[in-house]
Amino acid sequence: MFKYRFSKDFNGRRVNLKDQKEIQPQEIFLDKISYDRGEIGLKMNVSLSARAFYLLFLLFFSSFLILGCKSFSLQVVHGEDYYEMAQKNKFAYKDIESSRGIIYDRNMNQLVFNRPKFSLVYTKSDSDQEFDFINELSKNLNLDYDDIVEKINNSKNEKIVILEDINQKDLIFLEIKTKNLDNFEIEKKMIREYDNAEAFSHLIGYTGKISPEELSSDYSLKDYIGKTGLEKFYEDYLRINPGKLKIEKDAVGRIKSEEVEYMAESGNSLVLWIDAGLQKKSYESLENMVNSLDSKGAVAIAINPKNGGVLAMVSYPGFDSNAFARGISSSGLAELFEDNRNPLFNRAVSGTYPAGSTIKPIIGTAVLEEELVSPEKQFYSSGQISVTNPWNPSQPSIFRDWQAHGWVDLRRAIAVSSNVYFYTVGGGYGGQKGLGAVIMKKYLEMFGWNSKTGIDIPQEKEGFLPDPDWKKENIGSSWTVGDDYNMSIGQGYMFTTPIEVVNSFVAIANRGTLYRPMILKEVLDNNGQVIEEKEVEVLNHDFVKKENLEIVREGMRLAVTEGSATTLNSLPVAVAAKTGTAQIPKAGYYHNWVTVFAPYEDPEIVLTIMIEEVEGVRAAALPVAKEILEWYFENR
Repeated sequence: MFKYRFSKDFNGRRVNLKDQKEIQPQEIFLDKISYDRGEIGLKMNVSLSARAFYLLFLLFFSSFLILGCKSFSLQVVHGEDYYEMAQKNKFAYKDIESSRGIIYDRNMNQLVFNRPKFSLVYTKSDSDQEFDFINELSKNLNLDYDDIVEKINNSKNEKIVILEDINQKDLIFLEIKTKNLDNFEIEKKMIREYDNAEAFSHLIGYTGKISPEELSSDYSLKDYIGKTGLEKFYEDYLRINPGKLKIEKDAVGRIKSEEVEYMAESGNSLVLWIDAGLQKKSYESLENMVNSLDSKGAVAIAINPKNGGVLAMVSYPGFDSNAFARGISSSGLAELFEDNRNPLFNRAVSGTYPAGSTIKPIIGTAVLEEELVSPEKQFYSSGQISVTNPWNPSQPSIFRDWQAHGWVDLRRAIAVSSNVYFYTVGGGYGGQKGLGAVIMKKYLEMFGWNSKTGIDIPQEKEGFLPDPDWKKENIGSSWTVGDDYNMSIGQGYMFTTPIEVVNSFVAIANRGTLYRPMILKEVLDNNGQVIEEKEVEVLNHDFVKKENLEIVREGMRLAVTEGSATTLNSLPVAVAAKTGTAQIPKAGYYHNWVTVFAPYEDPEIVLTIMIEEVEGVRAAALPVAKEILEWYFENR
């Protein structure tokens, strides 16, 4: 029998010799003989089985193994993650606000300002204390308690904006009341404020909160970004890089220290070619004319023909861009969308219209370049031409002039806007060969039609010029001489944009250089120093003979002295112009155009006015152009 040290046999049991004063939980019964022998120290002990021993050993070993693995996982595998989580509980981070870049006109008049917007923000919690404060808030600020609670309960966000754009009086009250409330904070954000908001609305645009679709790695959901206009196009220049403040807190949330991790950087500022006074005057003049005519809308664009700089660009009606910067209500937005005048639509670059007679100087240039006729060659305008109808000879097709002009050459045809002359040279008539659609399209494209100008503003659309192949493919019929006639006077299937029209006349005014129109002149850093000058970009140069352009310019000058634009003859400088009246599907209504450049010999401004849906044939655009140019030459 296996025996342990310090043990002896006792009736087949193993006993340990212990001090008789010791009492153990495993105390055994002793028989009388043992007691009588004085062997009180003998205690009975049942041996542990090997199976039980190994199970007990396995239990302890497994426990230590699990604890060891868990400790290894916490300290080694995920140690860095848990450290970061602990640091996040210890440290809080807050953006250091900076300012978006400013926008100036060419005379350094500030067009856009930054102002602080204060909001009350609530972070969700289970405490009822916050709702006591909301009750107090609703009473003191005359707010609806149920509306606030519903807003909180319905929001899926952890942080909810309770109040926005808080005024100074309410701000003082809220700063005092929220001082000791952890779940309420006053959030400061810089927002835009626009001077003469409606006049500049389509040009400058507006900023708004970033949407999830616009979110990128460089932004957060709290950021405001450019949504339209220059604010959007030059977002990369104007945007801010907010700084970061590191706040250390103790276990109960008290601030122990603050440290700037990196400083905020304000956005760069823009200096435009725009003349703020000219922009405001253009908007005012369009507004007065459109309202007097009960028209739908209008456009005014002015460009410097020496470099392509945009001096003014107005689309009427505009809208209050400050409402968007503050955060427009759903009802306010619905009102804008329901307005049949489309105030959110930038007609200057996105609107497409038949050009009407504004096309004639370019067609005249094509006639001279192709040596179709001499500039002195005359054609007789009786007020219409008649073309035999091959399907019904008894009913000829009539193409009308707006009046009988008698004998006209190229210069006079431009001056009086003779349709018959351009029917003849455009499509051919009475033995005279015409240019045809393909050649007319070729020259219009040289002047920038049928393509985007590349102006630095979003949502520019391109015009459209048809040709025989297009008609066959899309309409299913052949091109006719009538299509040539329509195209030669800016009607038919073609359409253009106001920015295309004015830019093409820039090349006529400056005798042969087509620029990319530019709104931005230069970029300034935070210290007001020029860090980038936008280069003048030439799209086409000397693509037609200067002597031919000079003849066309003479025709436009003649329009002012004795033709269709004599209203402008009283201006303080000599000007040249071309009017246009474009037919539209709405019976009895026309789009009214005029393009003017001045001074005639050395132009510094090209101005295009277009007024939509004018009832009857009248000179609606001319008085607007005259009023704007009078202001310009008095105040430049």
